Amino acid sequence: MKQDAPMQNELMSPDKLEETLRDVGAERYHIHHPFHKLMNAGDLTKGQMQAWALNRYCYQAIIPRKDAIVISKSDDPAFRREWRKRIIDHDGDDDSEGGVARWLQLAASLGLDPDVVKTKSLALPATRFAVNAYLDVVTNSSLLVAVASSLTEMFSPVAIGERVPAMLARYDYITEDTLAYFTPRLHQAPRDAEFALDYVKTWADTPDKQQSVINVLITKCDILWAQLDALHHAYVEPGHIPPGAFQPQDE
Repeated sequence: MKQDAPMQNELMSPDKLEETLRDVGAERYHIHHPFHKLMNAGDLTKGQMQAWALNRYCYQAIIPRKDAIVISKSDDPAFRREWRKRIIDHDGDDDSEGGVARWLQLAASLGLDPDVVKTKSLALPATRFAVNAYLDVVTNSSLLVAVASSLTEMFSPVAIGERVPAMLARYDYITEDTLAYFTPRLHQAPRDAEFALDYVKTWADTPDKQQSVINVLITKCDILWAQLDALHHAYVEPGHIPPGAFQPQDE
């Protein structure tokens, strides 16, 4: 894993570690990306919105797989019970649908065929590389680092809080039902982030461990940023859509 953060030579207090992690998000979270800003400003075409939903599905679909890998690394039943809530949130259970299904509903409401979206066959190559990179990071890391990779959830409620009202106000074809995916995330993400942050602050108890959790959060932010870079390059500027990728049919 790349070492992008300044090397920590002394042990930080847990609160200082949290401050450092939050600084990473403040600087690097994809809420600052030009594509995200165009979306919130109402400046994307419907085809560009479709491209976003189709490609973002690749990321949504691997989240429960990622969480299953995290669970497999732990010997603690209490940890596994807590973490498996994330899988139910995304995969659903007998009583409710999960976030993956709600994302497919979002895609369908934008005019995409959910069965095509599920194949991921029209996703950008860079999208697939990015989400597979995330699985690789979690698979090849310690439990502590794998947990820390999820800490982007600390910042997602702000993004959702901006995105949902902006979309409803600026895209006349988007309704509250379209954006049903985001409603439960407003309480799921803070719950999950609090657990993960407490775990990291407890177990990152050496300078090296603290360095590793800072680095993986930077890496995760880079992975999310890279996905929007790919969308912007293909569908905004310069508009180079790779062969075989989704082609918007805007009027």
